[in-house]
Amino acid sequence: MQPTTQQPNPASIMQVGLGFWPSKVLLTAVNEGLFTHLAKKPLSLKEIKHLFHWHCMDRHASDFLDTLVALKFLKREGIGENAIYSNADDTNVFLDKEKPSYIGGILEMMNNRLFGFWSNLDEAMKTGKLQNEAANQGENLYEAIYKSPEKTREFVHAMTGIQIGNFIAFSTKFDFSKYKTLCDIGGSGAMLSIQVAKHNPHMSCNSFDLPPIEAVAKENINYFNLSDRIKTTTGDFFTDPFPKVDVIVMGHILHNWSEEKKLNLIKKAYEALPEGGAFVTIENIIDNQRSQNILGLTMSLNMLIETEEGFDYTHDDFENWAKQAGFKTVDQIPLAGPASAAIAYKY
Repeated sequence: MQPTTQQPNPASIMQVGLGFWPSKVLLTAVNEGLFTHLAKKPLSLKEIKHLFHWHCMDRHASDFLDTLVALKFLKREGIGENAIYSNADDTNVFLDKEKPSYIGGILEMMNNRLFGFWSNLDEAMKTGKLQNEAANQGENLYEAIYKSPEKTREFVHAMTGIQIGNFIAFSTKFDFSKYKTLCDIGGSGAMLSIQVAKHNPHMSCNSFDLPPIEAVAKENINYFNLSDRIKTTTGDFFTDPFPKVDVIVMGHILHNWSEEKKLNLIKKAYEALPEGGAFVTIENIIDNQRSQNILGLTMSLNMLIETEEGFDYTHDDFENWAKQAGFKTVDQIPLAGPASAAIAYKY
C-alpha cells in the first residue's frame, strides 16, 4: 500500500495574508466601545446601529457583529434582524473599559496609531526609517507622543493593556522574599508597582518616568489606595541616576533602543543595585533559535516602525549584555503568553 502524501494547502497562507480583516473588525469594535456597552446589557442589531450611528445596511451591520461572534468575542441569540448580542466571558472581563481588568488600551492604540503605520512596513524595510508621527521631524517616539495629553494618556493605557498580564504573573512568580524595595524604570502608569505592592505587602515601590506621565501614574496609585507604599519619581533614565533599590525592573523599555543604549541602561542598573540585587527586563523575549516567538519577532519589526534603532532580543542576547555590565547570574521566568522576565542577579 502506497503511503499517502499530504497535498499542499494554501489555508495558512490565506489566513495570515487576510489576517488584517478580522483584526480590523476587533480593533474597530474596541475603539467604538461596543464591548463596554454590551457589558451593561445585551443589545439588538437595531439598538447597536442606533447607538453607534451606523448608516450601513442591516446586512453589513450583521456581517460586522457576526464576525465577532465567529471569532468568539460575542455571543448571539437569534439571527439577522432578530439577533440579540452579548459579550463572551473573556470579552466581558478584558474589553469593558469600566473594569480595572481592561486591556483594550493597546488595541485602541493599534487602531488609532499602529494600523496605519504598519501599512508602510515595506517603506521601513527599504529605508530603515521609522514610519510614525515622529517621521521627518527629528524627534523620538516619546517626544512626539508626549506633546499631546490625549496621545500621552492613550499611550499609557496601551502600555498597561499589553503588560498587565505580565505584571500580575511577575508579581506572583518572582521571589520577593529577599527584597524590600523596587523601582520600575519607565514605569508608565505605575501598574507594575501596583501589582507588586498588591501581591507582596512587604514591598515598597517607586515608578520612575518622564514628567508628562506622572499624573496618570498617581491616578492609578490612588485608585488602588497604595500611595503609602508606592511613590513616583520623574526624570530621564538616560541622564538621571537610578534610585538605589533592591530590584530594578524595565517593562518594554530595552527594546526601544540601540544595542549601545541597551547596554548603558543595564550598566546603570548594575551600578544602582546593592550586592544581591536583581535587574529584571519584561519583554516578549525571542527564543534563542528565533523560530517560535512570533509576537517577539513582529514586536521587533514594530520597533523599526516606531523607533528606527530599537529591536527585540533573545535570552542569549540579554545574558551577553548583562555579563558585560558585571552581572554574574542570569535567569528567565515565563510570564503571560509569549512574554518572559529575564533576570540578572548582582552576585
